Amino acid sequence: MRKLILLLTVLAFSLGLTACGQAETQQNPPETSPADSAAETEAQKIASADETVAYEEVLEDGMTPVYADMLLDGDYPVEMKSSSSMFSITDCILHVKNGTMTAEMFMSGTGYLYLYPGTAEEAVSHEESDYISYIENTDGVHVFTIPVQALDAEIPCSAYSKKKEKWYDRTLLIRADSLPDDAFAEARFAAVESLGLADGEYTIEVRLEGGSGKASVSSPAKLVISDGNASAEIIWSSNKYDYMLVNGEKFEPVSTEEYSVFEIPVSGFDYPMPVSADTTAMSQPYEIEYTLYFDSASVKAS
Repeated sequence: MRKLILLLTVLAFSLGLTACGQAETQQNPPETSPADSAAETEAQKIASADETVAYEEVLEDGMTPVYADMLLDGDYPVEMKSSSSMFSITDCILHVKNGTMTAEMFMSGTGYLYLYPGTAEEAVSHEESDYISYIENTDGVHVFTIPVQALDAEIPCSAYSKKKEKWYDRTLLIRADSLPDDAFAEARFAAVESLGLADGEYTIEVRLEGGSGKASVSSPAKLVISDGNASAEIIWSSNKYDYMLVNGEKFEPVSTEEYSVFEIPVSGFDYPMPVSADTTAMSQPYEIEYTLYFDSASVKAS
């Protein structure tokens, strides 16, 4: 009997040790390395593709970078484009000084705490001291100032959402053609004077770019030189254009019988001259950005 009791005692003790070992194994899973944990934490701070709106291209075919040394020092209102409709910029001022450029961006909302001049992945690996904070102006608008390497070139930028507490990748671009002509250190296009065009009537090949690609203009176009200034007759492929904007000035059509016909100033030749045209062909009027390229080599006297 004594031997039986001793055997049962040893057996119970062994079973207890096995159960304890199993419980310990269940309560203490393999540890995650600090490096893996840090990587997972950083990834959680970056917005996924499902959390972002559709990407909008900002770089256009034919754009070539414009660097600070190609511009004169000054402060210039410019047009900045954003790859995201959720990152809207109402106004932008380009500051050029001593070979460097910065862009002062006035935001449409107050949803972002920081910007970083790089990707979201790069932002999460940097300290807060490397982030760009906003300044709130007297109108309550949040203003960020970022470095700019070149115009007509993509500017990678990430924005930290105050609500989501995540970084969102953005791509920005400043249009060089939104600068005034006198911002450039050297003339960026041929002019009436440099071409030696006397007062009179000519024809010139003109190329339209922009929009959906469905619209076109007649080429060659009528070119008139008067007192050293150039103007062109632009005939659109439809009669649905009710005004054009050139250098901020509005021009009404001189005819809309069969086609919309405009007489507009030509600020220069051999470069994509920015214009806008308002079309009524859609459900509501829509202003579309285009460029007109006047080829000086094609000029012929009428």
